[in-house]
Order: sequence, then C-alpha cells, then structure tokens
Amino acid sequence: MLTSPFSFGTALFLVQLTTSQTTPFDAREATVEYVHHAVFSGLTTCRDIVSSFISRIEAHNNLTNAIITLNSQALDVADTLDVSLSAGNATGPLFCVPVLLKDNYDTKDMPTTGGNLLLAGSQPTEDAPSIVALKNAGAIMLGKANLHELALEGLSVSSLGGQTINPYDSTRTPGGSSGGTGAAVAASFCVFGTGTDTVNSLRSPASANSLFSVRPTRGLITRTGIIPISYTHDAIGPIGRSIKDIAIALTVMASSGYDAADNTTSLVPSTHRNFNYAASATAGSLQGLRLGVLDGFFNFTSSPEVTPVNNAMFAMMAKLESAGATLIPINESIYNATEIANRLDVQRFEYRELMNEYFARSSLSGEHPATLTDLYSHKATNGSDGGFLVIPTEYEYVETALVSSTGNVTYSSRQYGIRNLTIALQSTFAANNLDAIIYPEQKNLVVKIASPSQSGRNGILAALTGSPVVTVPAGFSNATETAPMGVPIGMEILGRPWDEEKLLQIGYQIEQLTRIRKPPQFAMERVEVLQYISVPSILPDSGNISPNYPLGTL
Repeated sequence: MLTSPFSFGTALFLVQLTTSQTTPFDAREATVEYVHHAVFSGLTTCRDIVSSFISRIEAHNNLTNAIITLNSQALDVADTLDVSLSAGNATGPLFCVPVLLKDNYDTKDMPTTGGNLLLAGSQPTEDAPSIVALKNAGAIMLGKANLHELALEGLSVSSLGGQTINPYDSTRTPGGSSGGTGAAVAASFCVFGTGTDTVNSLRSPASANSLFSVRPTRGLITRTGIIPISYTHDAIGPIGRSIKDIAIALTVMASSGYDAADNTTSLVPSTHRNFNYAASATAGSLQGLRLGVLDGFFNFTSSPEVTPVNNAMFAMMAKLESAGATLIPINESIYNATEIANRLDVQRFEYRELMNEYFARSSLSGEHPATLTDLYSHKATNGSDGGFLVIPTEYEYVETALVSSTGNVTYSSRQYGIRNLTIALQSTFAANNLDAIIYPEQKNLVVKIASPSQSGRNGILAALTGSPVVTVPAGFSNATETAPMGVPIGMEILGRPWDEEKLLQIGYQIEQLTRIRKPPQFAMERVEVLQYISVPSILPDSGNISPNYPLGTL
C-alpha cells in the first residue's frame, strides 16, 4: 500500500493508494455510452471510474469551486456494482454512471444544504424520488454541487459554498442557480448532473458552460424532496454534455411517476408515462421544421456583452435555414421577458409557505431552522457575519416573501395573468403552425463575478407557462486573456407541453449539425487517476465571496 500527500485549496489530505489492476479510466468528456463500453468490455471497473472522477475533482476543483461535498459512500456503491457486474447482474440504463447533484436535492447519505450555512447539518432521512429513480437505474451519487444560495438567483454564490467560477472565464459566474452543476459537468467532474429551475436555473448554467439541459413540462418529474421556492415555477432536470445523455437522464428521472405529494404529476398524459426519450432522441430532421424566433427576447443594442450573443444566434439561425428549417419572426409585444417577470412572477407569494413545510417534514433531521423567518433572523452582528447570503438586489424579494402568502389578492391576479400568458403562447404556436420557438437563453454574456445580478436572461416564459425547453450550445464569444476559448452562449428551444421528445430530437440534430460544444481548456488535461481506499473530503472555498455580497444582511 502506498500513501501520497497532496494539497487541495488550503487543506492537506493524506490519501491511501492501491495499485490499479485495470486500465485507468479517462473521464474527460465521458458519456453514458462511453462508461458502459469501458465497464462492460472489462476495460475498467466501477471503482476505477469513480476514482477517475474524484481525481479530476481533486486536481481541478480549485479552478471552479463547484463542489460542496463528496459522497463518502461512493466507492462502496461502486464496489457493490462491481460485484453485480462479476455475477452477471449488471442492470439499469445508468449502471456505474457517476452523477453530481445540485445541493438542494434531498439525499439520505449526504446533507442537503442549499448552500446555506445554517443548513450545513440538515440531514434528510429519505432520498428525493428523483434520486431513488437514479439509484434504481444504477447511477452513483458522487457528491453535491454548489448553487446560488437556496437557488434564489443566478450568480452561484452561497454562504456555505462560496463563489463558483466559470471554467471558461475565471472572471465570470457559471450562470445559476445550478452553476455548480454546470461548472462541474463542463469540467468532466461527472457524466451529468442534476439541477433545478425556478426561472432560468437549468438553462442558464447550460448556456454559460457550453452544455445541454432539459427543463421538462410541469409535472413530468416530481419535485418532492427538493428545497422549494415556488409551486408554480419550480422544475427539475438534468444538465449534460450531450443530448443523448440528458435524454437518458430525463427518462430515468421521469420514471418516478405519479406522486401524491406533488399533484402536478397527475397532469402527465398516459402516453408519456414511462416514456423512453433516449430511444428516439437521435431521430428526426431539421428539414421542414417551422421555428418561431422571439424578437423580443433579443437585445439589439451594440456592446461587447451583447453583440457576441447576437452574432452567435444569427450564425445559428443561418445554419438552421441552410439545413431546411423555416424561421418565423414572432414580434408580438407580449413576449418581453422583463415585463413578464415584473407582472406575473409569483415566487414571493409561495416561497415562505413552501419552505416552512419543508422544514417541518418528519423526514428532515439534523440541525436546521424551524421556519424561513428563523433562517433569515440570523443576521450579521458585530461579532458574526450571520448565517445566510442574500445579494443586495434580492433584499426586497426576501423581505416581501417573509410577509406574503398565496392568500394575497395580488397572487390571485397574477395567477389569472399566467393562465392568459399560457393561452397566448399556445395560440402563437397554433397560429404560426410552429414546431418550436427559439431565442438566446441570455441576451448578454454571462455576467462577471461580483455583478449585482444575472441580468438579461429569458427563462421566465417557460417557468410560468410550464413549457418544456431544451437548451443547446449556440456559440462562443471571441477569445480574451481571461477566456482563452471565448465565453459560451446558449440557445433555448421551447415547445408545447409534453413535447420533450420532439425538442430532444431538434436538439440532437442541432448538436450534430453545429458541433459547437468544446470543453474548458484545463479540462482537456489528463489527470493521474489515484486509487482511493476511501473517498477524500472536499472543502469548498467559502472565503472567496465578493464584499458586494455581505453575509447576514437584508
């Protein structure tokens, strides 16, 4: 047995090593298919696959600060799967596939913190149903990724996890709120990851990290066991490096089926229950498609932050037309993302009630606040930084949420407006005979670290109407000193309810046509694969938070 000391951030770990009996697994850009080829052909083992991803995290997490914790049981799970493999009992579409989870998914083998200091010891006793589905499919829960604290914004900074850094540009955020997942997937810290999306948060990190994601139709995947914000807005789903991988992940996560604890799951048509999205993802064609283009979701001013987005979108649109798609401009004034959010966003009315219910569940053990009011009462004092992080532009949001409820008259009025918006969107599809609608995920490049907010995002339309969206890489800005490959730019493809199959097919055809995705520069480096006796500890850098975001302040 060998021992090898090495440093990670400010901590020093002593890792026990054993000699490998198989070919070291190369985790760079690894897909589900690649993992299965390696393990089922006997080239490697599940333990070595997990070790390869842990080695990458140890080598490069200091460049992203994406990981909050690693699962201490990950190697034990891998060993169990290796026994099954040896016995000829390897089953499941995600057999031996390492997955990272946004740290607002309940897991009984890891704390679920939401990136909040006061939830560092909060320990669910049950897995979220979506996690149960992933485990039943053979996936290995590798660890938890950082997020914007409690998923309330898109900068991916939290009091527990610190600031996550965009792997393509160290001066920029990775999008959010699922920015830790996005940065981790881009850096090949896992095969794919999970995220949540209240307004933009599956799509913003995909856009900012040259990735693919799917926000499913409201109800397709139960949200039980997820730290909540909004019954109306919230959705969960996967973020990955290919359409095939997110199609497999979506199939598995949606297999959790009807859940009485989340009654939106009752809306799923019988034809879409236990549907295999992976089986048909590579079918279809761009020829003959009618794609609406939301002009109101572009910023047509000229600036270094906006022009690259427009250039990438115009180039993408030209490629789509050359492949046989017809683009139909949609100029209706109703499609203004800022105006829609200002008029119809209902998070403030639902947040406190849902969080209080979450904290009161019998399946939540460990130390945690009793209510949302309790959490935000831990403010900074002369001797303490406080127990939470709220960025200044969200002070009003949180303060309003603490005194608002679904009984407010304004809430009812906004729900009526959401119904009208949903009907208007479907009318736009019908009147123009559209297969899907496209627009940039963000009107400008993902913002710099320490910015006031993640401005310019277009996710609100799908969030309120419950529509499905697949996000694909659309291009990169020009290279700069801090972004040697350019900053990634993403495009949303929005469809009618339950159109995930069609959207994934469109996404796959675009993926094959454009081949835009490329990994961050450092992620292309080969990392020595260490063979661990046990899973090492990872400590996020919570000391890298900008003074623009003072802890414990409202």
